[in-house]
Amino acid sequence: MFVLDLTTGATRRVSTGTGRTTCGYFYDRDRRVLFSSTHLAGDSCPPRPDYSHGYAWPVYPSYDIFTARPDGSDLRRLTDSPGYDAESTVSTDGRWIVFTSMRDGRDLDLYKMHPDGSELTRLTHTLGYDGGAFFSRDGKWICYRAYHPRDSAEVADYTRRIADHRVRPTQMDLWVMRADGSDARQVTRSPGASFAPYFTPDGKAIIYSSNWENPQSRNFDLYLVDTSGGTPRPVTRDPSFDSFPMFSPDGRWLVFGSNRGAKVRGETNVFLAQWQ
Repeated sequence: MFVLDLTTGATRRVSTGTGRTTCGYFYDRDRRVLFSSTHLAGDSCPPRPDYSHGYAWPVYPSYDIFTARPDGSDLRRLTDSPGYDAESTVSTDGRWIVFTSMRDGRDLDLYKMHPDGSELTRLTHTLGYDGGAFFSRDGKWICYRAYHPRDSAEVADYTRRIADHRVRPTQMDLWVMRADGSDARQVTRSPGASFAPYFTPDGKAIIYSSNWENPQSRNFDLYLVDTSGGTPRPVTRDPSFDSFPMFSPDGRWLVFGSNRGAKVRGETNVFLAQWQ
């Protein structure tokens, strides 16, 4: 896990340099970085999942949530329960962390807690994957991606994969709920995978990544959709992978990851664009 100085281009490593890391997030007025890591389970990265039965995301049970200063000092562990703990982000006021966990041993659900680990609260209870959550700027709502099996065959497939610490992200939609987990409602109902949601600065819409126009392709574009649902509006039209959009605190800039201009297949770089 690294931090990048946008003025000088200098980078600094925050994590230990061992294991696998994911889901970095600034908080506490940029004085701390939140991320997940497997380094306590071993110096090597966990093995990649077997893709012979289709593409899958690994949900390694050795992931725990950590916090450190941007220079990597004062590393602290925030979770120590068995099972996957990752995909953590922080409310604007810094009071709550929302994250995905498999601490019940059977399913991936959303939880929230204070930065010191207190007041742990489970937010979702429906069978299926709930993850990638972010708070709205006023802290009243949470957006997230989800896949909920619809029939017995899908339930069997999902539970089999979860037992092997994998999820198949080929069908996902966006949801919103209140910060206490109530009033959950589905926002998108599209084919393919819609994921990486983030509230617009005014909280009225969600920017996200999807291949819904061609669900069999690797071409993911960024879209906007109202929190009440409706027809998605395209933001990018590059014939490659665009995802993980987030707005700067002042709402003037959009940062996202993209494969555009990649020297080799799958190379992903960070892009910054003015939001108009």
